Amino acid sequence: MWLRIANLIILLALIGSPAAKSQTPAGKPVKNSVPASTVPAGWKPVARVNGAVLIERDLVREMYTIFPYAQQHNGFPKPLEPEIRSGALQMIIFDELVYQEAKRRHMAVPAVELAKAEAQFRKQFPNAKAYEQFLATEANGSQAVMRDKIRRALLIDKVLQREVDGPAHVTLAQARSYYQKNAALYKHEDLLHIQSISIIPPNPSAAVLAEAKQRAEGAIQQAKQAKSYREFGLLAEKLSDDDFHVNMGDHKIQEASKLPPPIVAQARKMKPGEVSGLIQLGSYYTIFRLEARVPAGTTPFAEVKAKLQSDLQKEREQRLRSALAEKLRKGAKIEIL
Repeated sequence: MWLRIANLIILLALIGSPAAKSQTPAGKPVKNSVPASTVPAGWKPVARVNGAVLIERDLVREMYTIFPYAQQHNGFPKPLEPEIRSGALQMIIFDELVYQEAKRRHMAVPAVELAKAEAQFRKQFPNAKAYEQFLATEANGSQAVMRDKIRRALLIDKVLQREVDGPAHVTLAQARSYYQKNAALYKHEDLLHIQSISIIPPNPSAAVLAEAKQRAEGAIQQAKQAKSYREFGLLAEKLSDDDFHVNMGDHKIQEASKLPPPIVAQARKMKPGEVSGLIQLGSYYTIFRLEARVPAGTTPFAEVKAKLQSDLQKEREQRLRSALAEKLRKGAKIEIL
């Protein structure tokens, strides 16, 4: 329930900047809708939801939530900006509809819960001065206004907990049932996990090819001495020309059919931890270390249960959230300004 508030990350440089009022934190702060007659100066309205005005400030913050990298890259990528803006607008409209639904149901936040949320919110700031600066910018210096913003966030989460988060929960038994009914999804062919060192000549001239072969022969002498994943990986970082060298030569576990046939054929004759001979693939040479081989079969439920539960729950949450949005929009008066 607290997540809607707790994900606010205050950037200290931003808080202390004279331009703080015109900039946007990378985190997602608590938001509030305002009556049309009290729209803060300098922040134009972007939408009206049953009379409540949503403002540009909160729209931009939602955009930063969707695309946080904008903080590092001086703005949003121009080709993506319209889509990001549209998605953010739909999100703040949804939040406002949910908030209005909470009020329609006469939902309330107990005083103890509100006080706890306020205390947790204030802990995000490095000191009292930073909090007062934020309060001045976001709530006209009013603790009461900030309290209303926090109460609004909590009410939204209460509705979402009842309508989305709670009903979307997937039990272990439900995940197991899905696994059993869809066993074919968890069947796999032979899996291989290898590290590689590849010597790739930049062009096919005779001299370059000869030099590449000489490098490969030197590399295999060193590779054969590698006694561990780390030792081979360090050699890959030093000697290999392929893209995997930046990751210890690691290809990660994958279906054997996705690897070149000569590698697969040799891997099937090896034990984990062994290093292959020199393999020529076209004009380049490869040496690999077999980290693991998994015969074709079915991945056990124990290995997939955590991800399966998470995936099923996310799917349910998306479906329930969409249904709630559709329900709340019916009869609502929404104007894009």
